[in-house]
Amino acid sequence: MSKPLIEDIFDEPEQVKEITSPATDEDLLKLIQKFSGFETPTKVVLQAIAIATYDCASAFRYADNYLNILKNKKQRKKLVLQESTPEFYINPKYVDFRN
Repeated sequence: MSKPLIEDIFDEPEQVKEITSPATDEDLLKLIQKFSGFETPTKVVLQAIAIATYDCASAFRYADNYLNILKNKKQRKKLVLQESTPEFYINPKYVDFRN
């Protein structure tokens, strides 16, 4: 009696797995070019290439996530530097310039 229920579950489109494909030479070139504009550790680039040998789409997601993290860190750093600059003003009323 429960057998038809189990078969119905596997027919749902949500259960279909995504087909993975390894990266071609052209895909690997595009992947490496993605990292070219940033100071990226060799370890990260090699990890992306290793992922690409099994699943090209995952390798590009990995690269995008890493680069987004880098961009966000730089933006936060700029904001912190801008906010931390105090406005320094010497009021001549309280300073003796004669000495």
